[in-house]
Amino acid sequence: MSSQKTMPSRAETKNTARLVAISDAKRQLSESGDDLITSGLTEAQVARRLSLGLDNAVPNESSRSIAQILRANLVTLFNIVLGACFIVVLLVGEWKDALFGVIVIANAAIGVIQEYRAKRTLDRLAVLNAPHARVLRQGTDGQSSPREVAVAEVVYQDVLVLRTGDQIPADAEVLSVEGLEVDESLLTGESDPIDKQPGDEVLSGSAVVSGSGTARVQRIGVESFASKLTAEAKRFSMVNSEIRNSINKIVLYITWALVPLVLLVINGQMQAKGGWAHAFESGAWKEAVVSAVASIVAMIPEGLVLLTSISFGLAAVTLARRQVLVQELPAVEGLARVDIVCLDKTGTLTEGEIIFDAEYLLNEQAGWRQVLGWIGADENANATAACLRPQYTAATVQPDLKVPFNSARKWSALSFAATEGAEQPQGSWVFGAPEMVLNHDVESHQATLAQAGELAEQGLRALILAHSAQPLSAEELPADLQAVAILTFREKVRPDASETLAYFREQEVSLRVISGDNPRTVAAVAREVGFENVGQGYDARQLPEDIDELGEVLEREQVLGRVTPEQKKAIVLALQKRGHVVAMTGDGVNDALALKNADIGIAMGSGAAATKAVARLVLLDGQFSRMPGVVAEGRRVIANVERVANLFLTKTAYAIIISLFIGIVLWQYPFLPRQLSIISSLTIGIPAFFLALLPNKRRYQPGFLRRVLLFSVPTGAIIAACIVAIYSFSRAFPDPALSADAQIEASRTATTAAVLLIALWVLGTLARPFDRWRAAVVAAMLLGLVLVLAVPFARDFFALQVPTGTLLAGTIGIVVLGCAAVEILYRILKRRGAVSERE
Repeated sequence: MSSQKTMPSRAETKNTARLVAISDAKRQLSESGDDLITSGLTEAQVARRLSLGLDNAVPNESSRSIAQILRANLVTLFNIVLGACFIVVLLVGEWKDALFGVIVIANAAIGVIQEYRAKRTLDRLAVLNAPHARVLRQGTDGQSSPREVAVAEVVYQDVLVLRTGDQIPADAEVLSVEGLEVDESLLTGESDPIDKQPGDEVLSGSAVVSGSGTARVQRIGVESFASKLTAEAKRFSMVNSEIRNSINKIVLYITWALVPLVLLVINGQMQAKGGWAHAFESGAWKEAVVSAVASIVAMIPEGLVLLTSISFGLAAVTLARRQVLVQELPAVEGLARVDIVCLDKTGTLTEGEIIFDAEYLLNEQAGWRQVLGWIGADENANATAACLRPQYTAATVQPDLKVPFNSARKWSALSFAATEGAEQPQGSWVFGAPEMVLNHDVESHQATLAQAGELAEQGLRALILAHSAQPLSAEELPADLQAVAILTFREKVRPDASETLAYFREQEVSLRVISGDNPRTVAAVAREVGFENVGQGYDARQLPEDIDELGEVLEREQVLGRVTPEQKKAIVLALQKRGHVVAMTGDGVNDALALKNADIGIAMGSGAAATKAVARLVLLDGQFSRMPGVVAEGRRVIANVERVANLFLTKTAYAIIISLFIGIVLWQYPFLPRQLSIISSLTIGIPAFFLALLPNKRRYQPGFLRRVLLFSVPTGAIIAACIVAIYSFSRAFPDPALSADAQIEASRTATTAAVLLIALWVLGTLARPFDRWRAAVVAAMLLGLVLVLAVPFARDFFALQVPTGTLLAGTIGIVVLGCAAVEILYRILKRRGAVSERE
């Protein structure tokens, strides 16, 4: 199970204080008798509630604050250690030796800029889709009339006027209804509209899908159902990144080792300058400190951190062009590691709307198509009835009586007077749920009810159209109803869902559909997008509470319905506990907790603000087909970063070994910081940047750190042995024509050149198999080495003195042996699978 650090949101404390203030304000109203409102509020009552803070304003804290972004990218072990070294060099050394400071600044800037851009994009997304609310307010004449106000200006006990298509701005108690039906799928995951009666509760964020009514506001702002549900979700948590975790682990270990190593190196450099007392008297201590900084900088893989940030950042830019918002850079890597994806049905696999499926004619009756056309064309038609509009043409005659749909009776009805036209509808027509329209005791109805039941078993919504010659009553159905047709409806599946899920199956990623909807409906949708052997789905009301038992159920069940928001979160945690890397997709507030706790949360751009706030990735255009591209980018990043990590950690390995050796034998450090900068640039930084951008489709393999260390540590030991050999050779066979300082400079040049050549060989092994671009990168770095040694300005800047005579010959011989040893090691590790060529 992955561990995630959670940092409390600043909004959490503010929300708690606001809840207390709201409670106190409500108590004041109650004590003054001003809470007994039976009609619309007066202006004075509205003003008093606003003064008490009983408005519907909710702080727009839909993403990380700027302070959190700065803290996460600036306050790191990497930045603290190298930042301190940077300041020390500027104080006691030359600015030329402080080039590594650019890495610190660039790394922090990339992370801050990318995450700030993501924050701005997210904050621009609508927090609430409804820009205004309709409320009853009393005028100066004491009469109440509807008035449109901003959502934030709705106050406690306002009377909301609800109509079809409205989004409810605050939790309220229903006062009156006319066939009022509310879609609460955004909050609960249940896609079926819910019939509301006086005294029922309607929740903020839900939508009116049919009918109308009024409701009195009971909970506002942060005390609403949606706000409480997402209070936990609004706490920021770091995405679990194997690459970042591995690098942080390396930096942590190095940081702990730095204290004794730095003391050892500083002591060695002081002794090499004649001892502590002489070093301070002569001012040589400054050079000793610079040498110690060189050893520290060499030990920290600063370029690896920068390159990882650049790789993540460029991947985020690439995905942004494909309408995928990356809120935290390592999320790109995370999705490539996922081995199980939990999918919400409504809004993810489906588009969240009902569409017409088919008609099954049972008994031909004149005008039945026109009746369906009239039902669909009704301006108060609910979402299901409205699906009939494109399929059927309304009757030219008007009904003389109509009974609107009511969820309690689950049918609507029309009555047409007798006409001379043979094709015109006549008599009474009833449209609704089969079990409510037809009588089980009537033999002729039984076959129809059985057929409708079979269709419902397939996850379809089946409705019946029935006819009677008897007059229509608003309360009772005619006794001689005869079924005319069965109409079926289904949820509209996203056209890209099947192909996207097929991609995940090909990549050996397991899939689970978890929804708050009916299990049969969920199973039907799952079958439509390619799931097999799902039966009628699993009813989540039977799920065990024990997390281990829950995990066992999830290993065998693919499709679950009636899942609550808390169960979605528990499902994610149970799968993580069983060792899975879990991605969760969703669009509703009911998905927010699961998205937050998943390793990678993916939200639809049309989803709730809280859902988008906690997600790592947001599909801005809601296209599920974007997912394979995200996986491909993640795999490219992981595979390429792993490859170049071998380069960076090889340098760390030989830097640590050299520091130990130099500190023990009390020799002068064989490099200046600027020389290490050119080594890092030509053999690691520049080529690694280009290599990290090239395509790589290798599947994710766990064990990033282990594989990298298996290559980098022995390779670093080989290079360290070559450095020691060359440095020892130069001390044993000094050139009599050179002064002591010139001899040290020549020795540093020889070790610098040797490391450059062997490290370029390492680069060549890791760039295999060569193509035009890889060969060009390696050749360019070799040319850069030649130019640095050949151009006088470059030699002077990097304090290089080209060796001659025996030192040159010895350096060449040691370099040849070092390259041969690296080649042998690479071939051995490749056979064992510890390193792999690109795919």
